[in-house]
Amino acid sequence: MTGMLSRLVALLSLVCAAQAALLRIEVHERSDVLGGKAFGAAGPYERIAGKAFFAVDPSLEANRIICDLDKAPRNQNGLVEFSSDIHVLKPRDPAKGNGAVLYEVSNRGGKGMLAMFNRARGSLDPREEADFGDGFLLEQGFTLVWLGWQFDVPRKDGLLRLYAPVIGGSVTGPVRAEFVPDSKVTRSSLADREHIPYAPVNPDDPKLVLTVRESNDGPRRAIPRSRWSIENGTHILMPSGFEPGRVYELVYTARDPVVVGLGPAAVRDLMSFLKYGGNGVTLLGDHRRYIKQAYGFGVSQSGRFLRTFLYYGFNADEKGRRVFDGILSHVAGGGRGSFNHRFAQPSRDAHPFMNFFYPTDIYPFTDTAQRDPETGLSDGLLTRAEKAGVVPKIFYTNASYEYYGRAASLIHTTLDGTADVPPGPGTRIYLFAGGQHGPAGFPPARGKMRHLPNPNDYRWSLRALLLRLHEWARDGKEPPPSRYPSIAGGSLARLSEVRFPKIPGVVFPERIHRAYRVDYGPEFRSLGIVSMEPPGVGKPFGMRVPQVDADGNETAGIRMPGVQVPLATFTGWNLRVPEIGAPDELYSMAGSWFPFPRTAAERSRRGDPRLSVEERYKGREDYLEKVEAAARTLAAEGYLLERDLRTIVERAAQEWDLVAGLN
Repeated sequence: MTGMLSRLVALLSLVCAAQAALLRIEVHERSDVLGGKAFGAAGPYERIAGKAFFAVDPSLEANRIICDLDKAPRNQNGLVEFSSDIHVLKPRDPAKGNGAVLYEVSNRGGKGMLAMFNRARGSLDPREEADFGDGFLLEQGFTLVWLGWQFDVPRKDGLLRLYAPVIGGSVTGPVRAEFVPDSKVTRSSLADREHIPYAPVNPDDPKLVLTVRESNDGPRRAIPRSRWSIENGTHILMPSGFEPGRVYELVYTARDPVVVGLGPAAVRDLMSFLKYGGNGVTLLGDHRRYIKQAYGFGVSQSGRFLRTFLYYGFNADEKGRRVFDGILSHVAGGGRGSFNHRFAQPSRDAHPFMNFFYPTDIYPFTDTAQRDPETGLSDGLLTRAEKAGVVPKIFYTNASYEYYGRAASLIHTTLDGTADVPPGPGTRIYLFAGGQHGPAGFPPARGKMRHLPNPNDYRWSLRALLLRLHEWARDGKEPPPSRYPSIAGGSLARLSEVRFPKIPGVVFPERIHRAYRVDYGPEFRSLGIVSMEPPGVGKPFGMRVPQVDADGNETAGIRMPGVQVPLATFTGWNLRVPEIGAPDELYSMAGSWFPFPRTAAERSRRGDPRLSVEERYKGREDYLEKVEAAARTLAAEGYLLERDLRTIVERAAQEWDLVAGLN
């Protein structure tokens, strides 16, 4: 049956209207999930995979926010057509679902929410038991949706992509390719992480300049043109080799920019269709009887996508109706991204030592408008959504790493970092204290980091917060209060003010990621046109990081049981090993884990200022009782689920056994 459906494409509906939005969905596969296994009260689920087709009218006010849409080719009805890969997991009987669509913004074309919420193994095509983990999202009755929104994802089976038109003719512009190798190599992609690059108009142009520098703010030195070349318009070659830990940069002229902003438009129009219907298209049965709420979830790049989605005004559909009722933007820090401007590279982001000065950590940062005294601009992330009356309920969740490597403090401080800016009534901000960008496996493995990465697993809390968001949007039930560090409370500080203990062999970082005022040219903010590459770099914004206690563990935020009842110091930072170059720079997306000494004698011998395990706890049973008590308190407050407490304590037991074995 599956093979037949994949070969015989079934058209669900085809209607071509003047103001079309979603035109049709071609289903390539419709099949049972895990052979019809029932997931609690939601019952069996089915899988729908195919392609969604869209068309938008450039003259509509709602579509004028899409950069360069007016220059894209049009069909006979004056509409711009495009399409996206789509993947859906839905209750076979939609009446048994919970009435909510959970849309995951695919991170670089992948599918991650089953791993995040179900604690499943990662999969681009979930079909086996292990791909669904403990079934949490399905048991809750969510309809799970993925839709391709990014045009340049790598050419790999299973990745979801956007198929968008290009602006032809004579439109050209500057494109900047930057890369930092971790080993000596002779070849590197012009795109980020092997994505699909824009090809240079003239790859053999003798005027092209490749530069190298030691740091983001270091001086650029030109590499002689005779030493390097461009291969097939996609890669740069240098036979003598690129040195690890150095920043290489090439600016070239490209043509035929893709209408990148059709990615968020596709998300907008699919979610609008699922909530409100339209054009006679059917997908989930009579879905308007059952789908009442739509939630957007995104991690890292995808969380930044959601912040950008809100900023440009995509949360209002073509008829001005609210699209997402709730947003869970996870580990996005203060960032947005290259999702709606000319020659945008959506995969490019910003890291402490990678992808510098791309339009990621750019003003504005807070939901409410702030005036920048340096530029005179006044803007806020939700300014357009507030004006249109389509502000959703919002959870911003970040780990400690985002304060060191993702400018997270700027989402709740003034631009100079001297005062707090509280979130609005429809927003909650949560810090997972002592967490890294994504929890390390357990036991952790060092890899190319100077220290062991951070295994603090805060995903248990994300499960609870997703349900709290659903209750807030559906029933108006207030969620748990925000938990994040503040200047007024003394839990947010300058890097130089952090009172990190002097642990033997550990050096506290001297450099963190910084966000700057960046100038891409006079038409960037108004038209989305980049004319300056590399951009002009102005004054930095005021960055702050969480304060710590005597153990080096952070004092504010959602402190998981393992942080409240610690066996180690958990940080949001780690450093690069010397072998990959730049050893004083932060290792991207990683934290550190520093177990305590096992005994007082060992602590004394090491000169470690932190109390040993034996000085803190009477033994294993005492430790686990304290962990369970901390977990129960978090569950009572709404930050954990009762159903997960036993597993959390079991994991704590494993950590006890490992730390005791390490010392």
